[in-house]
Amino acid sequence: MKRLLLSAYLLAHRQFRFSRVETNGFVLLLLLLGLILLAPSLLLKALPEYNPAPDQHQLEKFAAELQANRAPARQYPARYARTRPVYGRRAAVPQVALAPFNPNTLSATDWEARGVPHYVAARLVRYGAAIGGFRAKVQVQKAYGLEPALYARLAPYIMLPEELPARVKPEWGSKEKASQPAGGFAGHQASGKHFKRKPTHLQPFDLNTADTAQLQQIRGIGQKTALRLVAYRERLGGFVQPSQLTEVFSFAPDLVDSLHKYSFVRAGYVPERLAINQASFEELKAHPYVGARLARVLVSYRAQHGPFQQADDLRQIRILEAATLEKLRPYLDFKMP
Repeated sequence: MKRLLLSAYLLAHRQFRFSRVETNGFVLLLLLLGLILLAPSLLLKALPEYNPAPDQHQLEKFAAELQANRAPARQYPARYARTRPVYGRRAAVPQVALAPFNPNTLSATDWEARGVPHYVAARLVRYGAAIGGFRAKVQVQKAYGLEPALYARLAPYIMLPEELPARVKPEWGSKEKASQPAGGFAGHQASGKHFKRKPTHLQPFDLNTADTAQLQQIRGIGQKTALRLVAYRERLGGFVQPSQLTEVFSFAPDLVDSLHKYSFVRAGYVPERLAINQASFEELKAHPYVGARLARVLVSYRAQHGPFQQADDLRQIRILEAATLEKLRPYLDFKMP
């Protein structure tokens, strides 16, 4: 050991040109490295050997106790008998020689006898019954699952035309419409649903006196739309200018243009007034230009500061916008309570 340290000392001092202090530090570092390498072997000898037998015996004892205390699983009688169906091989259908045939008279077995798979044969029978019978070969060709090669083999023997006959469109007003199948326009006539055509030329009418029947004469206005317009007019107290039509919910711009074209507001018309000093909270809230929030503030302000004298007094209410005040101005009545 001394020889090794001396050799390291001379190597560091002579070969690497270390100073005495650096050489001593180098030798000390070598000693520490050697101790680190030898430490595991020295420490392991001092540790006792682990014997897993007692721990294994204890674990097996715990497992036996848990198994003994475990409740047995409850056995429930089966509600339904579990029987598996027995599928046998499908009997082969004897094939027949191809000859001209009418597909509307064939059963699924007859289709199979002509080389059609079982599932496609049943589908052809159901499809023919659903459409009221095959009327052309192209309908048979559209059957789902029918291979093109198989259809090409059967097509020369199908006793039907290649394509469906062209549909003749009856002229407007002819009596042939009553014989058209249900589902089209004639079907609606046969069921008693007659739709009146909108008049193309209308005389302008007063927007504040028109009823729902008069409003429905305008193209695009149905019964629900007309009722919505009348209901808004009643809540508002009447229209003072046609531009208020844009405030009605779900009115498209083209519908508003049609109303502008065929309606007017009579000059000098006075709408129903809203008694701002006497109306209750519910009455104020029902007006389209007021609402619940503004109605609550109006009632509180009126109780604290007294009745309103004129429309400009409402400017003291901060949540009331100037544009809303201008729209509300024609509907205000300042009668004292």
